Amino acid sequence: MKKPKSVERELSAEKTEAILDGAMQEFLAHGYAATSMDKVAATAGVSKATVYSHFQDKQGLFSSLMQRLASKKELFNLQKLQAVQDNPASFLKGFASGMLDNVAADPQMITFLRIIIGESGRFPELARAFVQNIEKPVLEMLTQYFVSHPEIQVQDPEVAARVFVGTLVHFVLLRDVLHSGDIVPMERDRLLNNLVNHVIIAKTDPNKT
Repeated sequence: MKKPKSVERELSAEKTEAILDGAMQEFLAHGYAATSMDKVAATAGVSKATVYSHFQDKQGLFSSLMQRLASKKELFNLQKLQAVQDNPASFLKGFASGMLDNVAADPQMITFLRIIIGESGRFPELARAFVQNIEKPVLEMLTQYFVSHPEIQVQDPEVAARVFVGTLVHFVLLRDVLHSGDIVPMERDRLLNNLVNHVIIAKTDPNKT
């Protein structure tokens, strides 16, 4: 007797999660190049055919992991953050703090960053998956935030978003990925406070033409 569609969907969702969990273990332990769909299937406890039926190839599997990682991070939900912090300065400080807190508390994210950077020469699709699923949505949402808050009055919202996010990414790269926070030290609160003040002041300066 054929299973009801609701049961089939539930089983499919469970297998998808099992495959993603297995892929996460394999990528973190062995990197991208050394991970195979066979190893993912074995770790997930499913057949290789099942893995391919859910994900077209290893690149698609890695991209789906990026999507899941992004969906589990509160820092990427700018609308939710904005709902509880209407003041632009508070919002921007909350966004920046949330981003750094989430990265610091999640060694998987740091490991993925190292994999992406280390393998991007041979596998540029990894870097593209990261930008497509994590970097681009944040830049777009932050740009829209600047556009919808004319009181901040940035001259170019897209550039302002890149400057803001880029500063935070660079801080993480130096401190957590390159292990060089002691070489070019910067107190986190000093960075965040002045970054926010720079954006807010730049938009509200009455002498600005």
